[in-house]
Amino acid sequence: MNPGYATSIPPTQTHFRISFDEAVARIAAAGTFAELIDTTGVGIERRTVTGAAFVSARHAYRILAKIVHPDVADAARRAVANEAFAKLNALYLDRNVAGAVFPGRRTNHGRHPSAPETRPYAVGDLADLFEDADTLVKVVRDPANNDLMAAEATALRRLRTHGRPNYRAYAPELKDSFGYYGRTVNVLARQRGFSNLAEMPGMEPADLVWVWRRLLAGLGWAHRAGVVHAAVFEEHVLIDPRVRGVVLVDWCYSTAIGGRPKALIAKHELKYPPEVPAARPVTAATDIHLATSLMKRLFGADMPAPLRRFADGCLYDAPRMRPQNAWQLLTELDELIPPQYRN
Repeated sequence: MNPGYATSIPPTQTHFRISFDEAVARIAAAGTFAELIDTTGVGIERRTVTGAAFVSARHAYRILAKIVHPDVADAARRAVANEAFAKLNALYLDRNVAGAVFPGRRTNHGRHPSAPETRPYAVGDLADLFEDADTLVKVVRDPANNDLMAAEATALRRLRTHGRPNYRAYAPELKDSFGYYGRTVNVLARQRGFSNLAEMPGMEPADLVWVWRRLLAGLGWAHRAGVVHAAVFEEHVLIDPRVRGVVLVDWCYSTAIGGRPKALIAKHELKYPPEVPAARPVTAATDIHLATSLMKRLFGADMPAPLRRFADGCLYDAPRMRPQNAWQLLTELDELIPPQYRN
């Protein structure tokens, strides 16, 4: 069999068809990984919804690795395959491109527009996030935290399979999860147009009211699916005021209801309810405490008195003293919202 790779995916979505000999020749001629993938017509490009051709660095590496992998080559070509596969890996490890390359587009300096994307798009508690078209590639910095990345993947899969479908917008979709040189990588759908609450200080009380309502709706959905987020902090709550959207991100600290989070975030240690630092089981009441504390910080002194009394009832140290159902709590909150903030 002639080594190579082709796909049955409709050509309007994905194009890649390149022979073993073509791949070996291109790898041999390339000085960098960016050079390797910066050519149209080699069969590994994709197209955006607008029709623009682009090459995803990660996708291109995977395709080329399948084509020239020594296990795929016949005996006569194995030595060539070994050499090409080794050079491909070396180029990828030293790559100066982390996202997508749009072949033919160059800046005035002759560099790829995407070349500077070696910088992370965002830096999280455990991982760096890189842009890749409509996804964010989340790469854990320390392999010792692979278990937390696995916890996120488990939670997002469960939300997808056990949560009510019409609430899925409250969490990012997990596109893929895999190991890469000993590190766990989660590929997540990108939340375009959203910003986290840490980036939006000084919001008006009327806006904070709808954020609070959406937050309880999203947590109730997760709890019904059997998942506790366990890290409801400003940087993990994304909002889009245009559509009043809320997305909970970073599910690395999540666990099943009744389970124990594998870790807590040191900089937030004093904000956790007592059961988390004590490594006791967490429940919906844990998330309700975290979400209520968050809203009190965001409101500050501007929190209306009825809402402050309501919040205080959600912050008892003993979990059994707190509300246990976020959706029921949302109903109670709606009855207390001052008229000027109802909209």
